[in-house]
Amino acid sequence: MSLEQKDLREMLEAAIVAARLAGQHALEQMSFVKAMKKSEGELVTQADGECQKIIIQRIRETYPDHGFIAEEGDGGKMFKRAPLGAPAIWWAIDPIDGTNNFAHGIPVFTVSVAALYEGEPVVGVVFQPATESMFTAVQGQEAQLDGRRISTCDDDIGPLTSVGLDSHFDDTLPAWVCDLIRRSRFRNFGTTALHLAYLAHGGLVAAVMCTPKLWDIAAGTVIAETAGAVVTDWNGAKIFPIDLDGYDGRPFQVAAANRKTHPGLLEAIRS
Repeated sequence: MSLEQKDLREMLEAAIVAARLAGQHALEQMSFVKAMKKSEGELVTQADGECQKIIIQRIRETYPDHGFIAEEGDGGKMFKRAPLGAPAIWWAIDPIDGTNNFAHGIPVFTVSVAALYEGEPVVGVVFQPATESMFTAVQGQEAQLDGRRISTCDDDIGPLTSVGLDSHFDDTLPAWVCDLIRRSRFRNFGTTALHLAYLAHGGLVAAVMCTPKLWDIAAGTVIAETAGAVVTDWNGAKIFPIDLDGYDGRPFQVAAANRKTHPGLLEAIRS
């Protein structure tokens, strides 16, 4: 069973509304943030769970039989509920991508919402509430920022271009990361979804992530790829499709870049 473009557009509209509602709620809560330690390297706030409920409730109003994989579950684990009917649509949700920023009063965070079908993200929304920037894409159509088409740039890594770098490397920084830092104006926004969105927009030429989960990358991947980027793991293999029924929260290693830059990025990582 295949999805019609009409179905995808309707799911996109639902995702946009849900992301905007959650993002507005997150901004309203910034002055009242209560952060807790979720794990050794992660914080969580009361707003994370509240925003996730807003998104799921809004989507379920239209799609009660769809499934969900989301960051905030019981006991610090992920939330997962399988689809109840056909077609088997899963929604991957990160209610606040950039919780560490959010918890410290830094308004650089996003709401990431994606719909996946047959293991592939087919609809993606990345909303940055502080700037009201809405990045969207439907597989097979064009990527957009606030309703206007966006595409990756054609620049390579260099002293005037920016590469997004993760902040979750091990204690010893790999030599290739140091090389990327020296060769570019590297950036770390503290949100994987925003790295992928700005890659799609042409603000970044590449982005490297160490340990993102499905909900961090699903929406950003469809937006970036639709805009002309290449998104793979560090070995150059495609990340999607994945087995959503069996997904247990495992992290990915992601190398994303415009088409000109991606081969050299992989070469740098492999070196």
